Amino acid sequence: MKTTENAVREPPRTARGARTRAALVTAARTVFERDGYLNARLTDITAEANCSTGSFYTYFTNKEEVFAAVLEEAQEEMLHPHVREVVGDEDPVAIIEASNRAYLEAYERNAKLMRLLEQVANIDDNFRELRRRRGALFVERNARSIRDLQARGLADPELDPTIAARALSGMVGRLAHSVYIIGDHVDREQLVWTLTRLWANALRLEITPSR
Repeated sequence: MKTTENAVREPPRTARGARTRAALVTAARTVFERDGYLNARLTDITAEANCSTGSFYTYFTNKEEVFAAVLEEAQEEMLHPHVREVVGDEDPVAIIEASNRAYLEAYERNAKLMRLLEQVANIDDNFRELRRRRGALFVERNARSIRDLQARGLADPELDPTIAARALSGMVGRLAHSVYIIGDHVDREQLVWTLTRLWANALRLEITPSR
């Protein structure tokens, strides 16, 4: 299977086609979360989407490709929470706090998919690579933010932004996995506060007394 390199073919050219493809992705998510990846069948996906098998093959080659499309949708939600529109960009600690909260909330909403990705990545090299690339996207986003803070004279200038981003992103990701996949209960606000404090301390950002 080599479809995870490009889970999305050429986009549908009509509004009807876009709706059909979106319905298939939504249906696939329902079936995968209900039945698991290995037990999910294309006939169950098409039945859930109320469309024909032929329609499925118009947009996807196989089960692997539609699973990759489901994961891509979830990744977009988790990678681009648009927190700057909510908190502005004056207070870097407020942005980190909002980003951590948005990521944890998105992870919780997508916990079943994240669990499936872990399972499938252990048996399929292509999905293992997809998981690696997914992690790299988060690191790249956070490294850009750290570079920006360094350029503004707010963060420790001696830190390597990529290594720092890998360490901090890994910390958040493993804690999210522990809480929402393994089931180790931690109060959400305490988790957000602690992660934000660790980020700020690691980057040597100034924390206001209210925090």
